[in-house]
This record gives sequence, C-alpha cells and structure tokens, in this order.
Amino acid sequence: MLIALAIIIGFFLLVTLLPMSYSQHYLVRSCDFVRLQVFYIASAVAIISFYLLWQSGNSGYLYTALTALLTMALQGKWIFPYTWLAKKEVKTASVSEDHSVRIMSANVLMSNHNSEQLISLVDKHQPDLLITLESDSWWENKLAVLKKNYPYYIECPKDNRYGMHLYSKFKILDAQICELIEDDIPSIHILFENNEGLEMQGHFIHPAPPSPTEEDSSRPRDSELIMVAKALKKPTRPTIVAGDLNDVAWSRSTRLFMQISGFLDPRKGRGFYNTFHASYFFMRWPLDHLFHSPGFKVKRIKRLAKYGSDHFALLTELVYENAKQHSLEDKSDELKQEEIQELAMSKADKRKVPRFEKG
Repeated sequence: MLIALAIIIGFFLLVTLLPMSYSQHYLVRSCDFVRLQVFYIASAVAIISFYLLWQSGNSGYLYTALTALLTMALQGKWIFPYTWLAKKEVKTASVSEDHSVRIMSANVLMSNHNSEQLISLVDKHQPDLLITLESDSWWENKLAVLKKNYPYYIECPKDNRYGMHLYSKFKILDAQICELIEDDIPSIHILFENNEGLEMQGHFIHPAPPSPTEEDSSRPRDSELIMVAKALKKPTRPTIVAGDLNDVAWSRSTRLFMQISGFLDPRKGRGFYNTFHASYFFMRWPLDHLFHSPGFKVKRIKRLAKYGSDHFALLTELVYENAKQHSLEDKSDELKQEEIQELAMSKADKRKVPRFEKG
C-alpha cells in the first residue's frame, strides 16, 4: 500500500510542478486544467496516509502524507481565489437594480442537434446578448427563429468547430469579424448601445486549445489572449470579453490576460462555474469565461441546464455603475513583460483588435 500511495502522490506532484515551467506543449499546459481534481486526490492520499501511519506506525506513510499536503498547498494557491472563502473581486449589485446587460455564452458542440433545448434556455433566461460557439450553417438555420426577438445579429458559420453567431436585443452600432492569430478561427467584436443609451464594447473569442488533435502548443491561444488584453487596456467605455477560451480561469495565461488588461473576473470569491465537460461531473473545468472592465457590478452568474452539448451555457448579468474596484491580480510590469515574451507569438499585434475609437 505504501508503494502504491508513493507512486500516486509522486505522479501528481509532478503534474503539479510541470505547469510552473514556461513550456507551452499541450501535455504540460493540460496540467493546468486538472488542479481541482489533483487537489481532491491529494486530499484522499493525505487522509489515507495519516490513517495508515496511525494504524501501522510505518514512517513511510508520514512522507506520503507530507508530500500530499505539499501538493494540496501548491494546487490550492491557484484555485483558492475561485472558492467562496476568497475575497470577491467584483462587487455584488442589489437584486432590485435593473441590469445593464445580460449575456449568455453557449458552446453548442457542432455535432449536437438539440437546438430546441438551447432555444428553450434562451426563451427562459432572455439574455440581451447571445453568443454561440461551434455553430455551423445547420445551427444558423435553426437559430433563425430567434431573430424576431433579436433584431441585431452577426453570423459567421464554419464547419471546423470555430463558427460563431451573435444575437442581440441591443442596437449594434459597429461590428467586425476578425481572425486575430489563425486563419479560419474568427472572433466577433461589437460596439453596442443598451436600453439606457450606454455605449459598450463586446469582444467574443474562441482560440484553439493545446491538444494532440488541434495545436501541439498553447502559443496561438496564449497569443490571442495577450493581444486582446493589450488592445483593451484602459478602455474608453464599458467593455466585456467573453467566450470559450479553451483555458481554465487559474492558468498563467488567463491570469496574465487579467494582469495586462486590468479586467475583472466576477467568479472570484463566488465559485468555479465549471462549464466543461457537461457529461462527466468529476472532470469539469471553467473553460467558458466572461471578463469585464472595472465599472461593472455583478447581479447574477448562473451555469444553465444541459442542452446536449459538452459545455454548459453560462449566463452573466451585470450592472454598470462606474464602480471603483480593481483587479486582485498584481504583478510588476517587468514580470508581465517577461511572461509576454515567453508566451506570445511575434505576430500578436494588438492593433488587429478593433477598439471602436471615439471620434
């Protein structure tokens, strides 16, 4: 039993340490995803080791227990900000306040043909903006029924799992579809006006994940995040970035996005809101995100019911009050620049990101 526990905790300690490197190989970066699961496994190893130490007196179990505690501490440092015990990064809006914008993001899974279930979720929750990912021409045809309530829309169907569609109740003043890093992987960028006449920007992205079937390296994904962050730093109007980033909330690249842009994550201090994988409760991660400029308060975040996709849809309701708050992510400019140089591609030019400059 001691040998088995030592092998298990040794392996998961390695999984814990690997992401500390700047390697962007998918095997290394995938270790970012499983931090919560590794924490649970290490907790179990620690409990079992202490029990067997008490039963047998074998000091070997003390070493496996201490290694498990070290693993828990290292993993806990990354995931703690997303627990209810942590400080909230975004202030909570009163339930009586009218929302400024309600956004629903849904990675539909291109092969999923349960469009009626998604449309039912839209009818129930009435988002002001609906962004769909992995939506192809089939999905475009099925979602056409939404246009009677969503008169503004942007359609970019693709059969490569990177199609995007945006449906809006709010007036879209300007819009661009861009391929920021890789050909055939679009992003949608809009300037819109809510019912109170407040102009806001929305930037919706879906970079490719590091995986054996997509990209051997996370560099394209990381570069797109860095590019958008640099472009939207110090925005001139309320701004939102949302989508399936194919990255977890606590990864080095996602945290760097927040450190560069100064944008806030309303999940901090409220929960993980794991959106993938919908079919496996133990292997779930927060891959679908919404970040916003500091002036918003959050009224509601909700992971919605299953609708046939491998992702849950995410609903976020925000109130803009020009709130005085700032990111809890803090890092010196020197360290940020070092990480940018390690992670980003040379063609990651922030000027490719539409800013809808005033005047």
